[in-house]
Amino acid sequence: MIEEILPPGVRSAEAFDDLAPAPLFPEEAALMAGRRRRRRAQFATARACARRALAELGLAPAPLLPGTGGAPQWPEGVVGSITHCDGYRAAVAARAADVAALGIDAEPAGPLPRGVLGLIASTTERAALDRLAAERPEVCWDRLLFSAKEAVYKAWFPATERWLGFAEAEVRLTPAGTFTATLDPSAPPPRGATLRFAGRWLVRGDLVVTSAVGCVVPPGRGCGCPSPGPVSVCGLSPGGAPGPGTAVRDRGPATASPAHLTDPEPPSASAPPPAPPAPLRPAGTPPDSPPAPA
Repeated sequence: MIEEILPPGVRSAEAFDDLAPAPLFPEEAALMAGRRRRRRAQFATARACARRALAELGLAPAPLLPGTGGAPQWPEGVVGSITHCDGYRAAVAARAADVAALGIDAEPAGPLPRGVLGLIASTTERAALDRLAAERPEVCWDRLLFSAKEAVYKAWFPATERWLGFAEAEVRLTPAGTFTATLDPSAPPPRGATLRFAGRWLVRGDLVVTSAVGCVVPPGRGCGCPSPGPVSVCGLSPGGAPGPGTAVRDRGPATASPAHLTDPEPPSASAPPPAPPAPLRPAGTPPDSPPAPA
């Protein structure tokens, strides 16, 4: 499933349960010592998926431990991402020479818990969700927006080691299964950091899955990602136009103090109203962060 929304050069593996054998390296097993059995199995399956994706790049199995901020440490010259939620685990990997930044996210295909949308979406984004819901009411657009922002964050953090709040990423979703994101970090980003991302989304059964890739787009020029055709790896056109257009930045009051909901414990659609939402963590908390690495 995940491969349907990935650009060329990205390898993937996925699982819908934890039944297949998934041995851990000693370092990984030590990291999971004392965790609940369900959490250990989830972690092991996700790591097995990551090793399968790396094997498709010709890389030997190796431990994948959390690094700075808790994000997984991928082999030299590789970018990747891991996601897991109830009933789904997946990992993707690519050569850094082919893809500058890469992130994926999976969520249950149900509405966000009450009160969460106001923390993650700007007024511009909420207005866009209303229009999209009128066009395709069968899609949980609020959950999809959340997932897209998580995928973007997972691509952003390993490359920059900088936290990013929900209000610092403006996402524009399209009903055609794509999205773009423009970042406006509150602190100056590292030199050469990717501030524009493009992605794709898929809703299938009870799952929402998103992928995001990024690259540097010089003013007046096209994307720098290698591509044999008219569209770059990240989905930006040679003219630098990010698909349907770049959203306008909006720092409305609803996004003044967002928090980052991370992959390890996604909210349940049937969860009670949060106050504040229980799954939320401090703004920009990296995915895979202790005490619950991906």
